[in-house]
Amino acid sequence: MTDIARIEAARFRLNGHALCTPLLGSAFLNDIAGRRVWIKSECLQHTGSFKFRGGWSAVSALEPDLRAKGVIAYSSGNHAQGVALAAQRHGVPCVIVMPSDAPRLKIENTRAYGAEVILYDRHRENRDAIGARIASMRGMTLIKPFDDAEVIAGQGTCGLEIAEQATALGVRQADVLVCCGGGGLTAGIALALESRAPGLRARPVEPEGFDDTTRSLAADAVCRNPHPTGSICDAILTPAPGALTFPINRRLCGPGLVVSDDEALEAVALAFTRLKIVLEPGGAVALAAALFRPDEIEGEDVIVVASGGNIDTALFQTALSRFAE
Repeated sequence: MTDIARIEAARFRLNGHALCTPLLGSAFLNDIAGRRVWIKSECLQHTGSFKFRGGWSAVSALEPDLRAKGVIAYSSGNHAQGVALAAQRHGVPCVIVMPSDAPRLKIENTRAYGAEVILYDRHRENRDAIGARIASMRGMTLIKPFDDAEVIAGQGTCGLEIAEQATALGVRQADVLVCCGGGGLTAGIALALESRAPGLRARPVEPEGFDDTTRSLAADAVCRNPHPTGSICDAILTPAPGALTFPINRRLCGPGLVVSDDEALEAVALAFTRLKIVLEPGGAVALAAALFRPDEIEGEDVIVVASGGNIDTALFQTALSRFAE
Protein backbone atom coordinates (compact mmCIF):
# COMPACT_ATOMS: atom_id res chain seq x y z
CA MET A 1 0.00 0.00 0.00
CA THR A 2 1.19 3.50 -0.78
CA ASP A 3 0.83 6.06 2.01
CA ILE A 4 2.56 9.24 3.12
CA ALA A 5 5.29 7.28 4.94
CA ARG A 6 6.18 5.45 1.72
CA ILE A 7 6.18 8.72 -0.21
CA GLU A 8 8.50 10.30 2.36
CA ALA A 9 10.79 7.27 2.13
CA ALA A 10 10.84 7.60 -1.65
CA ARG A 11 11.75 11.26 -1.28
CA PHE A 12 14.69 10.32 0.93
CA ARG A 13 15.99 7.91 -1.72
CA LEU A 14 15.41 10.46 -4.49
CA ASN A 15 17.32 13.18 -2.64
CA GLY A 16 20.28 14.21 -4.75
CA HIS A 17 19.00 12.29 -7.77
CA ALA A 18 15.71 13.93 -8.83
CA LEU A 19 15.28 17.65 -9.41
CA CYS A 20 12.94 19.85 -7.43
CA THR A 21 11.18 21.38 -10.42
CA PRO A 22 9.98 25.01 -10.36
CA LEU A 23 6.45 26.33 -10.01
CA LEU A 24 6.17 28.89 -12.79
CA GLY A 25 3.65 31.64 -13.48
CA SER A 26 2.67 33.87 -16.40
CA ALA A 27 0.50 36.99 -16.37
CA PHE A 28 -0.51 36.19 -19.96
CA LEU A 29 -1.78 32.73 -19.00
CA ASN A 30 -3.54 34.20 -15.98
CA ASP A 31 -5.50 36.49 -18.33
CA ILE A 32 -6.63 33.55 -20.46
CA ALA A 33 -7.64 31.44 -17.46
CA GLY A 34 -9.24 34.23 -15.47
CA ARG A 35 -7.29 33.24 -12.36
CA ARG A 36 -3.69 32.74 -11.27
CA VAL A 37 -2.14 29.70 -12.96
CA TRP A 38 0.90 28.01 -11.43
CA ILE A 39 2.74 25.45 -13.56
CA LYS A 40 4.70 22.65 -11.88
CA SER A 41 7.28 22.07 -14.61
CA GLU A 42 8.02 18.35 -14.52
CA CYS A 43 9.05 18.62 -18.16
CA LEU A 44 12.33 19.91 -16.70
CA GLN A 45 12.84 16.72 -14.67
CA HIS A 46 15.51 14.18 -15.67
CA THR A 47 14.41 12.32 -18.85
CA GLY A 48 11.92 15.13 -19.54
CA SER A 49 9.10 13.89 -17.31
CA PHE A 50 7.97 13.06 -13.79
CA LYS A 51 8.44 9.37 -14.59
CA PHE A 52 12.04 9.47 -13.41
CA ARG A 53 10.71 9.90 -9.87
CA GLY A 54 8.75 6.65 -9.97
CA GLY A 55 11.46 4.80 -11.86
CA TRP A 56 14.15 5.71 -9.34
CA SER A 57 11.84 5.02 -6.41
CA ALA A 58 11.05 1.51 -7.67
CA VAL A 59 14.60 0.54 -8.68
CA SER A 60 16.18 1.93 -5.51
CA ALA A 61 13.64 0.12 -3.30
CA LEU A 62 14.67 -3.34 -4.55
CA GLU A 63 16.89 -5.55 -2.46
CA PRO A 64 20.45 -5.38 -3.87
CA ASP A 65 20.57 -9.04 -4.95
CA LEU A 66 17.24 -8.75 -6.74
CA ARG A 67 18.13 -5.40 -8.31
CA ALA A 68 21.38 -6.81 -9.69
CA LYS A 69 19.39 -9.24 -11.86
CA GLY A 70 17.90 -6.28 -13.70
CA VAL A 71 14.51 -4.69 -14.28
CA ILE A 72 11.94 -4.72 -17.06
CA ALA A 73 9.16 -2.26 -17.84
CA TYR A 74 6.61 -1.57 -20.56
CA SER A 75 5.79 1.92 -21.70
CA SER A 76 5.10 4.13 -24.70
CA GLY A 77 8.07 6.23 -23.72
CA ASN A 78 8.22 8.31 -20.54
CA HIS A 79 8.12 5.48 -17.99
CA ALA A 80 10.53 3.67 -20.30
CA GLN A 81 13.05 6.46 -20.08
CA GLY A 82 12.60 6.96 -16.33
CA VAL A 83 13.24 3.29 -15.54
CA ALA A 84 16.06 3.05 -18.09
CA LEU A 85 17.98 5.97 -16.58
CA ALA A 86 17.37 4.73 -13.04
CA ALA A 87 18.69 1.29 -14.00
CA GLN A 88 21.68 2.78 -15.80
CA ARG A 89 22.64 4.87 -12.76
CA HIS A 90 22.31 1.79 -10.55
CA GLY A 91 24.45 -0.20 -12.97
CA VAL A 92 21.88 -2.94 -13.59
CA PRO A 93 20.42 -4.47 -16.79
CA CYS A 94 17.18 -3.07 -18.16
CA VAL A 95 14.69 -4.26 -20.78
CA ILE A 96 11.90 -1.99 -22.01
CA VAL A 97 8.89 -3.24 -23.99
CA MET A 98 7.59 -0.43 -26.21
CA PRO A 99 4.84 -0.22 -28.87
CA SER A 100 6.28 -0.07 -32.36
CA ASP A 101 4.28 3.10 -33.06
CA ALA A 102 5.71 4.99 -30.07
CA PRO A 103 7.31 8.34 -30.94
CA ARG A 104 10.72 7.71 -32.47
CA LEU A 105 12.34 10.20 -30.08
CA LYS A 106 11.19 8.21 -27.07
CA ILE A 107 12.45 4.91 -28.51
CA GLU A 108 15.83 6.41 -29.35
CA ASN A 109 16.17 8.10 -25.95
CA THR A 110 15.34 4.86 -24.13
CA ARG A 111 18.08 3.05 -26.03
CA ALA A 112 20.46 5.93 -25.32
CA TYR A 113 19.94 5.35 -21.59
CA GLY A 114 21.32 1.84 -22.08
CA ALA A 115 18.10 -0.18 -22.17
CA GLU A 116 17.40 -3.09 -24.46
CA VAL A 117 14.22 -2.08 -26.31
CA ILE A 118 11.78 -4.75 -27.50
CA LEU A 119 9.06 -3.44 -29.83
CA TYR A 120 5.57 -4.94 -30.06
CA ASP A 121 2.34 -4.37 -31.99
CA ARG A 122 -0.12 -2.87 -29.51
CA HIS A 123 -3.09 -3.86 -31.70
CA ARG A 124 -2.16 -7.57 -31.84
CA GLU A 125 0.07 -8.26 -28.84
CA ASN A 126 -0.33 -7.91 -25.09
CA ARG A 127 2.42 -5.98 -23.34
CA ASP A 128 1.57 -7.46 -19.95
CA ALA A 129 2.10 -10.96 -21.30
CA ILE A 130 5.34 -10.00 -23.04
CA GLY A 131 6.68 -8.31 -19.90
CA ALA A 132 5.72 -11.20 -17.63
CA ARG A 133 7.33 -13.74 -19.98
CA ILE A 134 10.64 -11.88 -20.22
CA ALA A 135 10.71 -11.20 -16.49
CA SER A 136 10.27 -14.92 -15.79
CA MET A 137 12.84 -16.02 -18.37
CA ARG A 138 15.55 -13.60 -17.24
CA GLY A 139 14.79 -13.33 -13.53
CA MET A 140 14.14 -9.59 -13.84
CA THR A 141 11.77 -7.48 -11.74
CA LEU A 142 8.82 -6.00 -13.61
CA ILE A 143 8.20 -2.33 -12.81
CA LYS A 144 4.72 -1.39 -13.96
CA PRO A 145 4.10 2.17 -15.19
CA PHE A 146 1.47 3.10 -12.59
CA ASP A 147 0.14 0.06 -10.70
CA ASP A 148 3.20 -0.28 -8.47
CA ALA A 149 3.29 0.97 -4.89
CA GLU A 150 6.86 2.30 -5.14
CA VAL A 151 6.16 4.00 -8.47
CA ILE A 152 3.14 5.76 -6.98
CA ALA A 153 5.28 6.78 -4.00
CA GLY A 154 7.93 8.24 -6.27
CA GLN A 155 5.34 10.26 -8.17
CA GLY A 156 3.98 11.42 -4.83
CA THR A 157 7.21 13.31 -4.19
CA CYS A 158 6.00 15.77 -6.84
CA GLY A 159 2.99 16.37 -4.60
CA LEU A 160 5.19 17.05 -1.58
CA GLU A 161 7.00 19.73 -3.57
CA ILE A 162 3.73 21.25 -4.76
CA ALA A 163 2.50 21.47 -1.17
CA GLU A 164 5.66 23.25 -0.04
CA GLN A 165 5.83 25.58 -3.05
CA ALA A 166 2.16 26.52 -2.78
CA THR A 167 2.56 27.28 0.91
CA ALA A 168 5.53 29.53 0.15
CA LEU A 169 3.35 31.44 -2.35
CA GLY A 170 0.49 31.73 0.12
CA VAL A 171 -1.76 29.43 -1.94
CA ARG A 172 -3.79 27.33 0.48
CA GLN A 173 -6.92 26.57 -1.56
CA ALA A 174 -6.67 25.40 -5.18
CA ASP A 175 -7.41 22.64 -7.65
CA VAL A 176 -4.26 20.78 -8.73
CA LEU A 177 -4.78 19.59 -12.30
CA VAL A 178 -2.81 16.46 -13.18
CA CYS A 179 -2.26 14.88 -16.61
CA CYS A 180 -3.68 11.40 -16.14
CA GLY A 181 -3.12 8.07 -17.88
CA GLY A 182 -3.22 5.12 -15.50
CA GLY A 183 -3.44 7.46 -12.53
CA GLY A 184 -0.10 6.92 -10.77
CA LEU A 185 0.93 10.58 -10.73
CA THR A 186 -2.58 11.65 -9.79
CA ALA A 187 -2.74 9.14 -6.93
CA GLY A 188 0.71 9.99 -5.60
CA ILE A 189 0.01 13.71 -5.66
CA ALA A 190 -3.43 13.23 -4.09
CA LEU A 191 -1.94 11.26 -1.18
CA ALA A 192 0.78 13.86 -0.62
CA LEU A 193 -1.72 16.73 -0.66
CA GLU A 194 -4.06 14.92 1.72
CA SER A 195 -1.29 14.86 4.30
CA ARG A 196 0.62 18.09 3.61
CA ALA A 197 -1.83 20.51 1.98
CA PRO A 198 -5.46 19.44 2.51
CA GLY A 199 -6.74 22.67 0.95
CA LEU A 200 -5.34 21.57 -2.40
CA ARG A 201 -7.42 19.07 -4.39
CA ALA A 202 -6.04 16.81 -7.12
CA ARG A 203 -8.10 16.52 -10.31
CA PRO A 204 -7.21 14.25 -13.26
CA VAL A 205 -7.18 15.64 -16.81
CA GLU A 206 -7.45 13.43 -19.91
CA PRO A 207 -7.86 13.73 -23.70
CA GLU A 208 -11.23 13.26 -25.36
CA GLY A 209 -11.98 9.62 -26.15
CA PHE A 210 -9.50 8.41 -23.51
CA ASP A 211 -11.18 9.76 -20.38
CA ASP A 212 -11.44 6.45 -18.53
CA THR A 213 -10.54 7.94 -15.15
CA THR A 214 -12.98 10.84 -15.53
CA ARG A 215 -15.80 8.47 -16.46
CA SER A 216 -14.81 6.01 -13.74
CA LEU A 217 -14.91 8.71 -11.05
CA ALA A 218 -18.34 9.83 -12.24
CA ALA A 219 -19.66 6.25 -12.34
CA ASP A 220 -17.90 5.17 -9.12
CA ALA A 221 -16.71 2.10 -11.01
CA VAL A 222 -13.89 1.29 -13.41
CA CYS A 223 -14.63 2.20 -17.03
CA ARG A 224 -12.43 1.22 -19.95
CA ASN A 225 -11.42 3.10 -23.08
CA PRO A 226 -12.86 1.60 -26.29
CA HIS A 227 -9.66 1.99 -28.36
CA PRO A 228 -5.90 1.67 -27.63
CA THR A 229 -4.87 4.60 -29.86
CA GLY A 230 -6.35 7.62 -31.57
CA SER A 231 -5.00 10.69 -29.80
CA ILE A 232 -1.78 12.69 -30.11
CA CYS A 233 -1.53 12.46 -26.31
CA ASP A 234 0.33 9.13 -26.54
CA ALA A 235 1.91 9.41 -23.09
CA ILE A 236 -1.42 9.13 -21.27
CA LEU A 237 -3.35 6.58 -23.33
CA THR A 238 -4.14 3.61 -21.09
CA PRO A 239 -6.89 0.96 -21.25
CA ALA A 240 -8.39 1.69 -17.83
CA PRO A 241 -7.57 3.10 -14.39
CA GLY A 242 -5.18 1.01 -12.34
CA ALA A 243 -6.21 -1.45 -9.67
CA LEU A 244 -4.01 0.37 -7.13
CA THR A 245 -4.50 3.90 -8.39
CA PHE A 246 -8.26 4.07 -8.85
CA PRO A 247 -9.27 3.45 -5.20
CA ILE A 248 -6.91 6.27 -4.15
CA ASN A 249 -8.21 8.64 -6.80
CA ARG A 250 -11.84 7.74 -6.10
CA ARG A 251 -11.34 8.63 -2.44
CA LEU A 252 -9.29 11.80 -2.84
CA CYS A 253 -9.78 13.42 -6.24
CA GLY A 254 -12.26 15.96 -7.50
CA PRO A 255 -14.09 15.45 -10.82
CA GLY A 256 -11.98 14.81 -13.89
CA LEU A 257 -11.63 17.22 -16.80
CA VAL A 258 -11.41 16.42 -20.52
CA VAL A 259 -9.77 18.41 -23.32
CA SER A 260 -9.43 17.99 -27.07
CA ASP A 261 -6.24 17.20 -28.96
CA ASP A 262 -6.33 20.69 -30.50
CA GLU A 263 -6.58 22.28 -27.07
CA ALA A 264 -3.61 20.21 -25.88
CA LEU A 265 -1.65 21.31 -28.93
CA GLU A 266 -2.53 24.96 -28.31
CA ALA A 267 -1.34 24.57 -24.72
CA VAL A 268 1.97 23.23 -26.07
CA ALA A 269 2.37 26.43 -28.11
CA LEU A 270 1.38 28.70 -25.22
CA ALA A 271 3.76 26.97 -22.80
CA PHE A 272 6.61 27.61 -25.22
CA THR A 273 5.76 31.18 -26.18
CA ARG A 274 4.85 32.38 -22.68
CA LEU A 275 6.90 30.19 -20.33
CA LYS A 276 9.73 29.04 -22.63
CA ILE A 277 9.18 25.41 -21.68
CA VAL A 278 8.62 22.48 -24.06
CA LEU A 279 5.65 20.16 -23.46
CA GLU A 280 4.34 17.14 -25.29
CA PRO A 281 0.56 17.04 -25.84
CA GLY A 282 -0.02 14.45 -23.11
CA GLY A 283 2.01 16.58 -20.73
CA ALA A 284 0.02 19.70 -21.63
CA VAL A 285 -3.58 18.53 -21.08
CA ALA A 286 -3.68 19.88 -17.52
CA LEU A 287 -2.57 23.30 -18.74
CA ALA A 288 -5.16 23.10 -21.50
CA ALA A 289 -7.88 22.43 -18.92
CA ALA A 290 -6.78 25.40 -16.81
CA LEU A 291 -6.89 27.69 -19.84
CA PHE A 292 -9.91 26.37 -21.74
CA ARG A 293 -12.17 24.92 -19.01
CA PRO A 294 -12.26 27.86 -16.56
CA ASP A 295 -15.94 27.33 -15.68
CA GLU A 296 -15.15 23.84 -14.40
CA ILE A 297 -12.54 25.10 -11.91
CA GLU A 298 -13.09 26.92 -8.62
CA GLY A 299 -11.01 29.49 -6.77
CA GLU A 300 -8.55 32.28 -7.50
CA ASP A 301 -5.63 29.92 -8.10
CA VAL A 302 -5.11 26.74 -10.06
CA ILE A 303 -1.99 24.58 -10.02
CA VAL A 304 -1.10 22.66 -13.17
CA VAL A 305 1.32 19.75 -13.51
CA ALA A 306 3.17 20.02 -16.82
CA SER A 307 4.09 16.37 -16.71
CA GLY A 308 6.33 15.76 -19.73
CA GLY A 309 8.18 17.38 -22.60
CA ASN A 310 9.27 14.55 -24.90
CA ILE A 311 7.73 15.74 -28.15
CA ASP A 312 8.85 14.92 -31.68
CA THR A 313 10.20 17.88 -33.64
CA ALA A 314 7.57 17.63 -36.37
CA LEU A 315 4.66 17.69 -33.91
CA PHE A 316 6.23 20.57 -32.00
CA GLN A 317 6.57 22.53 -35.23
CA THR A 318 2.92 21.79 -36.00
CA ALA A 319 1.86 23.19 -32.64
CA LEU A 320 3.86 26.37 -33.13
CA SER A 321 2.78 26.91 -36.72
CA ARG A 322 -0.91 26.50 -35.86
CA PHE A 323 -1.16 28.33 -32.56
CA ALA A 324 1.90 30.49 -31.81
CA GLU A 325 1.68 34.19 -32.55
